[in-house]
Amino acid sequence: MNAIIKLFTLIYLTTLCLPAIPQTKMKDHPWQGKKIAYLGDSITDPRVKKGTEKWWTYLERWLESQSYVYAISGKQWNSIPQQADKLKAEHGDDFDAIIIFIGTNDFNAGVPVGEWYEEKDEQVLVAVHKDKEMATRKKREPIMTKETFRGRINIAMNKLKTMWPTKQIVVLTPIHRAFAQFSEKNIQPTEAYQNACGEWFNKYVESVRQIADVWAVPVIDLAATSGLFPLLPEYHQYFSNPETDQLHPNDKGYQRMAATIYYQLSALPCVFE
Repeated sequence: MNAIIKLFTLIYLTTLCLPAIPQTKMKDHPWQGKKIAYLGDSITDPRVKKGTEKWWTYLERWLESQSYVYAISGKQWNSIPQQADKLKAEHGDDFDAIIIFIGTNDFNAGVPVGEWYEEKDEQVLVAVHKDKEMATRKKREPIMTKETFRGRINIAMNKLKTMWPTKQIVVLTPIHRAFAQFSEKNIQPTEAYQNACGEWFNKYVESVRQIADVWAVPVIDLAATSGLFPLLPEYHQYFSNPETDQLHPNDKGYQRMAATIYYQLSALPCVFE
């Protein structure tokens, strides 16, 4: 009898340590069992230990999916092409979808936001209920530059959509950020302050939202939907350290992120075949 009691006690304690799954876990989630590549920065990088979990490790269990993680701590949008090259070299086309979560470091580094397009007048052949003719029209083309936030996104998205036109690509907006101090030479003010180039954090978040319109990819707006708001002390329970790191989520914060992403992904196809 004692052995049975000990067995049930062990099972009960073990279940307390298991990560929670969404209360209404979906039977036929479209991303179930898929191979998912993750590109990004320290919030995704498994080598950065801010707890025992990452947001994608929750998804991995809930979806029973396979994860290919190429995120690197401290990186900005200009690193996405290199992360994509490594994914291509190691897995080719043998994966189902890509999820990108990056951008908060571009804000912290003071990268100018820039513009999406360059506009110029050009001659173009047209015919609108009359004989064809050459007409002068304003033409716009994506600005491809590493010197601005939107230019970096254009370079990255052009590369990804050229390399993998049949793959699903999903982008996540950065989450809100507050004070972080990692050393005497790495102190990051809360988003309540402008960055070094005089831009507000929400301008970068809004630019990531606009990727959906510019590059025809779905964007999951974590800034708006995750509920994580470290500018209020009540939300420090979701972040790594209430005194020195209100930037990186802890396990509880990652779980909240993952739950939001899980349900948002349920409305998106993972594969198109």
